[in-house]
Order: sequence, then structure tokens, then C-alpha cells
Amino acid sequence: MERSSTSKHSNQGVPKGKIMPFNMYGDKKQASFQSAIKYTVLIGQYFGLNPVSGVSDSDSFPIVFCSSNCLTTILFYRAAVKWAKLCTYISKIEAIDPNTDVSFATKCNLSCLVILTLALVEHVFANLSKIVYVFNCYADDDKYEAFILHSFPWVFNILNYETLVGVLVQFLNIQCTFNWNFADLFVICVSFYLISRLNQVYRKIVAAKEKQIEIPFWRSIREEYNRDTKLVRRFNDVIGGIIFISYANNLFFICMQLRNTLAKGIKATPPCSIESQDKRPLQGYEQAVYFMYSFIFLVVRSLSVSLIAAQVHTASLAPAQILYDIPSSHFNIEMRRLMDQIHGTTVALSGLQFFQIKRGLVLTIAGTIVTYELVLLQFSDVTQTNVE
Repeated sequence: MERSSTSKHSNQGVPKGKIMPFNMYGDKKQASFQSAIKYTVLIGQYFGLNPVSGVSDSDSFPIVFCSSNCLTTILFYRAAVKWAKLCTYISKIEAIDPNTDVSFATKCNLSCLVILTLALVEHVFANLSKIVYVFNCYADDDKYEAFILHSFPWVFNILNYETLVGVLVQFLNIQCTFNWNFADLFVICVSFYLISRLNQVYRKIVAAKEKQIEIPFWRSIREEYNRDTKLVRRFNDVIGGIIFISYANNLFFICMQLRNTLAKGIKATPPCSIESQDKRPLQGYEQAVYFMYSFIFLVVRSLSVSLIAAQVHTASLAPAQILYDIPSSHFNIEMRRLMDQIHGTTVALSGLQFFQIKRGLVLTIAGTIVTYELVLLQFSDVTQTNVE
């Protein structure tokens, strides 16, 4: 993808004959969206997500897990279809307003490393608990067959076991696990980029608030803010479905895991044979350790997505606070228009327009989870009473 030179467009949006009052960028390094998110997208491509070119026991758990992650793959394909056009639009914006905040690229790469590493640890814990169970309970059987049958009983209630089928099912499980984590990671990286662009407008206003600067400068600031808000809307159009399924997945599994914890508690799995000595490394608490790690990781990851994505909305409102501090003698029509634009539209990432990610959304989700658990506990008490 060819990019226009920055110098060619650096004064675009400023009337001819007018000169910018001071150097907007100086010798600062510039960071583009494509270079910052390159490694995240490449990792996703290894698992069949966002395939774009130009980048260097039968219950609700398996049903929801597999179907939702299948839908996630479809939504990433939908995003991939629009990705080239979106990146072209971003390149045009970066040619006009170069992004000097190079730290967001580090944040993206660090988030990718941390989230995928923690997800890998979770997957290892999950398999470790199953392997320990298999060696403890199926000492004389084929270990791999026992592992697959124990891990995916809902599949082999329908199909006969074959090694090839077992390998395929295990591969699909790894794919679904990656999809689940990658959706959150993708939203986080996009949020970091949008926050950096909106914060750049904020920093320019802070630098100019004590100066008597001509109207063309404030017009360029307003136009840059307008381009950034349009960019948020473009991202909502491309990844709104991914945001929606990410929140739906996280909310469902948090509720289900919390329900299982309250209903069954955290306890050791009894050994298959009480006659021999228990040689399990954690004395039966392997499944409990995995479960607690998985639940904590899920809550922290979900909270991180919400808090980071909510900063897009917070950053869009930040310039207004500085504009209020500008003396009346320096105020002009372009500042007024900028303030009207800040307060007149809501700038936030959205899940298919069903909800907008703001800080209050975290409390709303927490309230929903608490309500669900209270109703479930009351229902369980009533059911137990009727049985007795």
C-alpha cells in the first residue's frame, strides 16, 4: 500500500497564505497504526483470523464455546474484508496528522505478549489437570485416547473414536481458545491507537492554551479532532461485531464459572482408586488450581478490555476541560465549534450500537452478574427445598 509523504499534506486543512504559528511535530518520531499492530495481526493470521495481505459432557459450555468462537472467526473474516479500506483511510489521516505518540506501539506489543502468554499458561493448566486424571484413572489404557475421550466426551457421544478425529478436535479446541483471547487483545490494541490519537489533540490544546494563537490553528485542531472521531466510527463499523461477541462471551463465562464455584465450591478431585497411594502432584487440586486461575484471568482480562476501551470516550472529552481554562480574550469561533462538537456527539467504541464502552459499563456488567447469581441461588434453594 503506497502512502503519501507527510510533508506533502502537513498543512492540509489550513487556508492558503496562512502559516502554522508553531511547529506541531518538530523532530518527534512518528508511529503508524499498521506498524504498531503488525505483530498482533500476524499472530492472528497464523490461526486464520483477519486474513489480509500486506502485513509483514454435553452441556451449554462446549456448545456456547464452540459456536461463539465460530462466530468470532466469521466476524474477523468480515473485518478482514473491510480492513484494507480502513487502513487506507488511516494512512490518509496519518499523512495529514502524523501520530507522534510512539508509546502506543509498545503498549500493543506488550499487551499481545502478556495476554497470549497468560492464555497459554491457562491452556497448559487445563491439559495438565486432564493428563493427571488420565494417568490416575486409566493406567492400563491408551493414554492419548483416554485424554481425548475425557476432554471431549460430548463429541464422542456422537462419533466413534479415531486418532485422526481426536487430533482434529484438539486442534479446533486450541483454535477456539485462541479466538476467545485474541478478540479481547484486538479490541485492546485498537483502543490504544484511538486513545493516542485523541490524546494528541489534547496535548496540542494544552500547549496552546496560554498563547494568543490565530484562528487557523484552532481550525486545524478542530478538523483533526473531527477526523479522529470519524475514525472511531469507522472502527465501530469494522469491528463492532467483534466487540459485541467479546463482551457476550466474557459475560456468559464469568456467570457460568461463578455459578459453578458457588454451587460446588473449590475442592479436590477424589482419586480413582483408594487402595493405592495418591501420586498426583497436587493431591487432586489440579482441576481446582486450573479453575481458579482461569476464572481470575477471565475477570482481569474482561476488566482490562472494558477499562482500556472506555478511555477512548474519556480521551474524547478531555479537550473540553482545557478549553474552559482559556481566557475569554483568547476565545474564538473555532474554539466554540470545537466545544460544541465535543459535547454534541458521543465518541466511544460500540458493540454493534447495542452498547457504548464507557466507564459506567463496568458497573453495569458487575450489577448484571450479581443479579444473575442472586436469582440463580434463590432458584437453587427453591429447587432443593422442593426435592426435600
